[in-house]
Amino acid sequence: MQIKELATLKLEINQWLTSFDSGSAAPDQVAEVLSDYLLTGETILSHLPEKDKRDPNQQEVADTIHRNSRNARATFMRSHAAWAYDVLTCNRTLRPGLNELIDAAAAKFPGLVPTRVQMERESQCTQRNKEAREIDQGIFFSAIFSEPRSGIHLLESMRMPSARALSLLDRFRQVGSLRLDTILIERVGTTAHLTVHNEACLNAEDDQLIADMEVAVDLVLLVDDIRVGILRGAPMTHPKYIGKRVFSAGINLKLLQSGKISYINFLLQRETGYISKILRGLYFKNQHLEWDPPTMENAWIAAVDTFAIGGGAQLLLVFDHVIAASDSYFSLPAAREGIIPGVANLRLTQAGGSRAARQIILSGRKLWAKDEDARMVFDEVVDPSEMDAAINAAAARLNSAAVIANRRMLVASDEPLERFRNYMAEFALEQARRLYSLDVLDRIERA
Repeated sequence: MQIKELATLKLEINQWLTSFDSGSAAPDQVAEVLSDYLLTGETILSHLPEKDKRDPNQQEVADTIHRNSRNARATFMRSHAAWAYDVLTCNRTLRPGLNELIDAAAAKFPGLVPTRVQMERESQCTQRNKEAREIDQGIFFSAIFSEPRSGIHLLESMRMPSARALSLLDRFRQVGSLRLDTILIERVGTTAHLTVHNEACLNAEDDQLIADMEVAVDLVLLVDDIRVGILRGAPMTHPKYIGKRVFSAGINLKLLQSGKISYINFLLQRETGYISKILRGLYFKNQHLEWDPPTMENAWIAAVDTFAIGGGAQLLLVFDHVIAASDSYFSLPAAREGIIPGVANLRLTQAGGSRAARQIILSGRKLWAKDEDARMVFDEVVDPSEMDAAINAAAARLNSAAVIANRRMLVASDEPLERFRNYMAEFALEQARRLYSLDVLDRIERA
């Protein structure tokens, strides 16, 4: 087919929306018609050049296909998300992770979400030159989280221990330390120290760090007699901060610009995976009695040296005790960068109120450790030379079974799982859209 002929082929959403009476059509019939419609669009896209080689007319064809296809996906998922999730999980008897779920959806409902091959092709492109197929993943996950039953089930599944952590558990128990690519885990009695070693980029977050954090948090929670986890940044090798500890510089914008930050493996995984595990513990429903708490939890301490920016700042909002060096600061520049700072919009409002949250998130205000209202994120501020002693003292105070029970009740009050589910339903799509907004693409290319 010639491009001119393809451009004349109209992909109208009504072609499949009106094919069935919405009150009587079975979901599997609607899904079949939807797949035919979506795959027609994919056939047309396959005849187009790569995005960076298209002329304006060709790009208009691609934009029309994506726009109409996304409308169709969203309409289908709005009506049939719970049914689709039950099909993919055998009525919620299976507990797939995000990638397993999206792969199953691609196989069961062709065209509904991108295939693994399509996403591998996307990963070879810069952020600007992708087809933005992660928006299609966002439509899918937003709808799943919007359904109470499927959304809660998926959030629980994401808090189960990872296969990699289970494979390393015996080794960690025996040796008491483990070095992952970007994190060192060391056990000292009933305390575990997690030290972030992403020195070349000031402990900025990337897909590898998120994967390593998942394993590290799992291991700390899986060892029964560890009660306290401590997160701190390693001394840096960066010329500007050489030998100085840094907590986190947030998302790695250079990797985002080059297309190497994943929507699923980074943005969704970190919120529903290791950060949720820090806040709520590992989920073990099937291994406990009905009256027994279905979680394995610890108390958590964050030690902030120099700065906690972006994703690092977000982390502090789920820790039980945050110790900051007196010369450090906290900031959330995500709005300036054009993206959403994870769940900080929810948690910072809870911690410091709506006005302070708006000042920090929308206006980029920094909170220095010595500022009067820094208490909304820093529990304790000490001289940099006193950090080690303060960390040890805090770990001793939190080393109690009663602390675990009480933090569980605090989390139930501050952020019920249903509230988190509702937030993730909005976040899943809004963040995906932001990743491909023109203002974001322009900003990260200047970073």
